[in-house]
Amino acid sequence: MAEIKPRNQILFGAAYYDEYQPSSHLEYDFDLMEKAGFNVVRVGEGSWSQWEPEEEHFRLDWLEPVLDEAHRHHIAVVIGMPTFSVPRWLARKYPEVSITDASGHKTNFGFREEHNYSHPVFRYFSSRVMRKITERYRDHPAVIGWQVYNEPGLAFNYSDDLFEGFKDRLRHKYHSVENLNKAWGLVYWSHELSTWDDLWRPEGNGSPQYDLAWREYELGLTSEVVSWAGAEVRQFALPHQFTSACIALNRQAVDESLVSADMDIPGSNIYFRMQDALNMPDAPELPQNTITSGAWSLRYSADRSFAMKQQPFYVFETNGGPIGGPADNYPAWDGQWRQAAYQLISRGASMIEYWHWQALHYGTETYWGAVLPHDRLPGRVYQELALLGNELKQLGGRVVDLQPESDVVFLYSVKSKQALAYQPHHAADTSNSHRQRNPRSYDEIMEAFYQGAFYTHRQVRIVHDNQLVADNEGQWLIEPAEFAHQNPVLVAAGTYVCSDPLLAWLMAYVGAGGHLILGPKATYADDYARPRLEVKPALADDAAGCSYQEYSNIRDDLDVSVEFPAAAGQGARARQWIECLVPTTGRVLARAVHPHFSRFALIVTNEHGAGRVTTVGTVPNRALSCALFDWAVKGTKGWTFHHPSVTVSSAVNRSGAKLHFLFNWSWAPVTVELPMGAVRIGAEGDVRSSQAVLGAWDVHVYTLGDN
Repeated sequence: MAEIKPRNQILFGAAYYDEYQPSSHLEYDFDLMEKAGFNVVRVGEGSWSQWEPEEEHFRLDWLEPVLDEAHRHHIAVVIGMPTFSVPRWLARKYPEVSITDASGHKTNFGFREEHNYSHPVFRYFSSRVMRKITERYRDHPAVIGWQVYNEPGLAFNYSDDLFEGFKDRLRHKYHSVENLNKAWGLVYWSHELSTWDDLWRPEGNGSPQYDLAWREYELGLTSEVVSWAGAEVRQFALPHQFTSACIALNRQAVDESLVSADMDIPGSNIYFRMQDALNMPDAPELPQNTITSGAWSLRYSADRSFAMKQQPFYVFETNGGPIGGPADNYPAWDGQWRQAAYQLISRGASMIEYWHWQALHYGTETYWGAVLPHDRLPGRVYQELALLGNELKQLGGRVVDLQPESDVVFLYSVKSKQALAYQPHHAADTSNSHRQRNPRSYDEIMEAFYQGAFYTHRQVRIVHDNQLVADNEGQWLIEPAEFAHQNPVLVAAGTYVCSDPLLAWLMAYVGAGGHLILGPKATYADDYARPRLEVKPALADDAAGCSYQEYSNIRDDLDVSVEFPAAAGQGARARQWIECLVPTTGRVLARAVHPHFSRFALIVTNEHGAGRVTTVGTVPNRALSCALFDWAVKGTKGWTFHHPSVTVSSAVNRSGAKLHFLFNWSWAPVTVELPMGAVRIGAEGDVRSSQAVLGAWDVHVYTLGDN
């Protein structure tokens, strides 16, 4: 790993592509950047054809003027490896490198990421170009690090070599086809194998056990290529230069818990809808995908980014201007860029890079907005970011490498996400729900609970299941008693794939005094996505004080009668799914208002050992989720202001000072009374304050006393 010295500034800048522009204006661009408080750019990652225009014909000097100009303006550089988009000559001369889609067709050249990044031909050429670039520029004083891969995992690959590798993996894991037949239940529909060559291709598969194994394999290949690229670069990089990868968290072939494991610093892309999509308390309901929607989703993306390695992270790409295609243009209101940056920083982001510096004049992303528009003249976006950049310069190291605080922990399970994508609780297309995939099934459950925490002013820490219990050995990586002491409430919503060691860990957590909240589908299946034989919630029914056999989808939301102490639950509703809970020793906290479903409990809580299990047998709407967290999580670590448009994020900096970030997510100005001793920190220095007067789309940063 790199020997990285602590920085005294947030890295703040943009992706910069002089090679994409009709003409070069280096001095002009970097003058503007320096005036705006920019101190970093990322370069080079989309331009393999610039580095190597023909096979073995390298042109490495084109980037030097960019690095020289950056250095003259005190701007650091992260060089991106260009391997996510192969040059035309490579695709033409070596067609075997192209990926195969689910229909068995080779992917045509013309977009990006059409290549098989596990293929030895790709590895040979990418290794060579990465080595050439690293050796050429490692000694340049502007270079601080290397982005070793850009947004891997765009598509699943059904190439022959991957399929053969999959068979080999199964052969080494199961040793015999008889073992595989039993593990996957292949007697069903006469799918039993007699030799390894009987294994059918994934394109025609109908087995959930096969599907989960295939997806684990594909996701593992994505993690492996990132680790491999990092190792290749690190051979030639200088010791103080970091490695990272730019991860789009919602890519289908990415395991966010593993993909950055061998990087010095985890990196992510965080794109979100702006304008009224950030309004609180009410925002339009828009689709959640690579571009998320809602003030809560911005924090959720940051918490997932921190969770990749449980450490501060870099944002390699976020909204520079109106993001999306030519018919999807919604630039931020004044103040929203500043809000978004501070929200990310408050949850551990130590770099904010916008995509990108200047809008493009050609290509797929012509209308993906940038800091400078097509006319190259600084406008409103530039002015907004310049205000922010110079403010961050004044704050210095006080906001770098923050450790975000949390009131509740959410368990994230990539395996469950993949399994529920194939066998979802709720179909993406309800007109054809039989065998209908829903890639967002898991996240629909998680997000419903996360919003309850967010809107009740609870901060969340996300922990991956394989950060608690090792995937293969089942070894406990954190002692449950220690975890329960530090994190008294743990939410396991949608944790469908739950191994025996993980179940044992969860029960030990409860026994040690933790409050475990089980959401829909939790503990239902084993490590192979096989529904467990045990009474549900499997191996947890005694601790939960309830059980269920039946479950049902619901076409329309159902009203819920809530019995939470000190929680009104007004407007509480059950959505999508109901587990028909039958209480044994547990206390009923909620029931559906319905002629049939009211006979069952909807939420049950039960004391067990030194702790408690609360079972939530539905996907809650916001009101029900808020009632749950108001009851389950006592108090908050951050300041709380009961105003519908105000949120607070709190974090501890490297000096041990606690910072409070106050946000107003609305057009209406808000005044709130501050705790005694509050000090606002910012561009104007430190100012003691008794009130926070938050303007429209505003954010303030506070500490207490002389911190």
